[in-house]
Amino acid sequence: MTSANFVVHADAIIPVSGTENVLKKHSIVVRDGVIAALLPSSDARELRDVDHIDLPGHALMPGLVNAHGHAAMTLLRGYADDMSLAAWLNDAIWPLESRWVSPEFVRDGTDIAAAEMLLSGITTSSDMYFFPNIAAQRLRAAGLRAQIVFPVMNIPTAWADSSQAYLDKGLALRDHFKGDDLIDIGFGPHSTYTVDEAVLSRTAMLANELDAAVQIHLHETAAEVHAQVEATGERPIDLLARIGLLGPRTQCVHMTAVG
Repeated sequence: MTSANFVVHADAIIPVSGTENVLKKHSIVVRDGVIAALLPSSDARELRDVDHIDLPGHALMPGLVNAHGHAAMTLLRGYADDMSLAAWLNDAIWPLESRWVSPEFVRDGTDIAAAEMLLSGITTSSDMYFFPNIAAQRLRAAGLRAQIVFPVMNIPTAWADSSQAYLDKGLALRDHFKGDDLIDIGFGPHSTYTVDEAVLSRTAMLANELDAAVQIHLHETAAEVHAQVEATGERPIDLLARIGLLGPRTQCVHMTAVG
């Protein structure tokens, strides 16, 4: 190897390879922001004209992935967290968001979340929140990889006033970040209780056409499932299956009531 920007020496490297393989006394060689090689430290120390970073007593591993979050809500951390989900949303969070959520709110909250994630070893995150364009910009600026799933709801908010507006803005955002090396844009229908069947069906159609990821809150509580069954005769997950929104591209989150 003839060129590198820097080399990190650690006591061990733990690759995610499906085995319990641990590379003792190895080093990572980085060139142009990409891991160029994993070498025994004795060999890596022979590299000249590069910066050498020593981390004795440390192990290096690939960054962690935060598979679902609402980064800007760091600004609401701990608020009304002793309430049931439905009461928390309807009586606490949504009224507060309608008053305070803005591009500046999302910028500041996302910056805090990005710093906390990086300090915790998280290098990739999935985010679902209003003003996703701001979240995408801030997470990218922090150097994080991110799946941004733009919200889709029947409820008007500061970001969009109709389900069609959510989709239009989200599709424009997807076009803007097409081909980006750090940001991927997907669909984020909030839930079956905030998005009607027609909009969910349209989301399924668009996601299929674009081969895009979909992330949705599903079966979060027994009360949610019971209410859906009482109202329609089918569980939320059965609704998604029937309309074609339950497939390999769909990520269902908070599924604590699957029985």
